Amino acid sequence: MPIRIPNDLPARRTLEKEGVMVMTEDTALRQDIRPLRIGLLNLMPNKIRTETQFARLLGATPLQVELTLVKITSHTPKNTSAEHMLAFYENWEDVAAQKFDGFIVTGAPVELLDFEKVTYWQELSRIFDWTQTNVHSSMNICWGAQAALYHFHGVPKHALPNKAFGVYTHRNLSPASPYLRGFSDDFSIPVSRWTENRRADLPSGKGLEVLMESDEAGLCMIDDEKHRALYMFNHIEYETSSLGEEYTRDVSAGKPIAMPANYFPGNNPKAPPENRWRSHAHLLFGNWINQVYQTTPFDLADIGR
Repeated sequence: MPIRIPNDLPARRTLEKEGVMVMTEDTALRQDIRPLRIGLLNLMPNKIRTETQFARLLGATPLQVELTLVKITSHTPKNTSAEHMLAFYENWEDVAAQKFDGFIVTGAPVELLDFEKVTYWQELSRIFDWTQTNVHSSMNICWGAQAALYHFHGVPKHALPNKAFGVYTHRNLSPASPYLRGFSDDFSIPVSRWTENRRADLPSGKGLEVLMESDEAGLCMIDDEKHRALYMFNHIEYETSSLGEEYTRDVSAGKPIAMPANYFPGNNPKAPPENRWRSHAHLLFGNWINQVYQTTPFDLADIGR
């Protein structure tokens, strides 16, 4: 089944060119089916690219998905036009009375700040609490995962001496997990962060299960069954060119950045990189959507009860 997104969203054209089935709002209304309602709280600077990345993965699943784009009410993005935000995004406070089968919180370029010093931290804390009553399952990405883990469990993040940057091999630590169904024993995932979470800081007896980990890049994904949440610290949703564009941007800005590890063939930044994580990205999101579909109440009003 296709993904339902606004008719004029820029991501639509990209996805249609890639062969992803995209449904118009009018067609969706004619179908006698309850789609899965997925919210995307997009905190990334490049809103349009992030919309496309997640819509691509959600749209590849066999179920009809209705994607709602959400923004922090108290924060005005600097890198996306006000016209785009007004046309396609809803303030969280305006959707807070609604229920969602799934909810995604993205990363944000604030990871070196203390959580409480982030200007929208209070509202984000309310959003995390709201997921416990109005969302069946949440997936938190990169800084969003660190923030949720800190909010629910007080787990700190630690600054790294150098940016963890590149494509690293990760291990499948829980093959029986419904989220890792069909995963290889090891697989590659892009990493791009200045901070990390550590195993030693995870509280015992709280039901936290480490699902993925890298010998080089550390913790990758944790299942928090009690809070119906996944914490994914890395960028499995990234496109092939994403790390290269980050590298070029930082070099152009004069920032001290090393070449992304295991990314450019022969460590030649002029050589086109190869995508070694795309299939597992689709598998992870397909497994998550399937698990949400299998366990969410049929009546949206029953979510959180």
